[in-house]
Amino acid sequence: MNSYTPHPASFRDPAGFIFRADGKIYRQVNLVYAAQYERLMESGLYAQLTSEGLLIPHREIPANLMGSQHWYKTLEPITVNTISYPYEWSAVQLRDAALLTLKVLRTAIRFGMVLKDANPYNVQFHQGKPVFIDTLSFEPYDASKPWVAYRQFCQCFLFPVYLEHYLRLDLQRLLTTWIDGIPVAVTARLLPARSRFSLGVWLHVYLQNMVRQQAHNSSSQPFSQQKLLNLVTHLESIIQKLPHRSKQHSTWSNYYTDTILGQEYLQAKDQLFRSFLDKLQPASALDLGANDGYFSRIMAQRGIPVIAADSDSRCIENLYLSARKDGLTNILPLLLDISNPTPALGFRNEERASFQQRVSPDLVVALALIHHLCIGKNIPLPALAEYFHSIAPQLIIEFVPKEDEKVKQMLSSRQDVFAGYHEPYFEDVFSAYFTIREKSSIPGSTRILYLMKRKDTL
Repeated sequence: MNSYTPHPASFRDPAGFIFRADGKIYRQVNLVYAAQYERLMESGLYAQLTSEGLLIPHREIPANLMGSQHWYKTLEPITVNTISYPYEWSAVQLRDAALLTLKVLRTAIRFGMVLKDANPYNVQFHQGKPVFIDTLSFEPYDASKPWVAYRQFCQCFLFPVYLEHYLRLDLQRLLTTWIDGIPVAVTARLLPARSRFSLGVWLHVYLQNMVRQQAHNSSSQPFSQQKLLNLVTHLESIIQKLPHRSKQHSTWSNYYTDTILGQEYLQAKDQLFRSFLDKLQPASALDLGANDGYFSRIMAQRGIPVIAADSDSRCIENLYLSARKDGLTNILPLLLDISNPTPALGFRNEERASFQQRVSPDLVVALALIHHLCIGKNIPLPALAEYFHSIAPQLIIEFVPKEDEKVKQMLSSRQDVFAGYHEPYFEDVFSAYFTIREKSSIPGSTRILYLMKRKDTL
């Protein structure tokens, strides 16, 4: 018996599986995949992909750690700090993951191999960019067969991109319903009639849907290597040419330039925030309600890995693009509604872990957020204090009182049923879980910034 535990998401591929122990992730290669694995390594494909940063590198462990009779190799890949899922990515992140998958496929073809699957769970964001993580997705190219992952690529990448583009809506949440990708029939029904004028949509959506309805199997057609390369080029062209919506405004995308209380307030909060950080020096941080990442960037510039989460897709998209442009590789922007965070999904509700199961930051930051949760979402302060206690060893949190202009605006259109929403009660309920190390009013406002530490970490 040993302490190694198979990962609940890794059971579908007979080629191998991943497991973990002592905080590390390992991948077992089974005997049935031995020839394909040696082809990957000996052909030069692995060296090419890892040298370009397209595939996560690994080292071989000369031990059968799981004691499996099917064991051939044990691999220890480079650790990805935070696992994220496509329904937590902005549209641009999903497109970058799609283009990475196609680039990996194109490279594999040059070495006589192909991808046998093409789902976004094979991609993670590591050091600011997408990287392919499934070492066992490669198999020798066979000209007598089609690209078996074509339909999967369309369902998981192309169809969500098309729907986002034509409907101008954030539809990532659809991928929580269809975790294996949006079916072609659903996509065809959701797309507007004007999409039929696009050759790409007609070929990859409507024609594919018609073939499916007629019970013909187009995937039985063989693919020459040139035909496969042409398909890759065509898919890359579609995704690259579709304009994205990062320049469109949303409710919160201009918060720090248009709707914030004022630059004096921002500068004062900036200074206070930096002084709090000086006292903490956290190893990692989770910035909830990060908006465009103003404060996430401060932490990232200090070398702190940051998950920047917000429910506004334009904010997350802009942060992803700006961090990439500025070379800030330690920010992971994610779409997340704190009042309805990502649940556990998939087989036995274990295949895709919940957001809370995947994050364990040293510091949680919640600035200009709590009034939205308490007054906007009717989440009582005690429930919020208990929630932050469950995820935050250290906490920087901003209390926004009823005297604040933004709260007044929120209460102007609804009944004020929040008699307990005031500073003394806030401190009372949070003190049950945290020690308030420091508090300071933010000049130019009625707001208060707190530095707290979870009591069980003292």
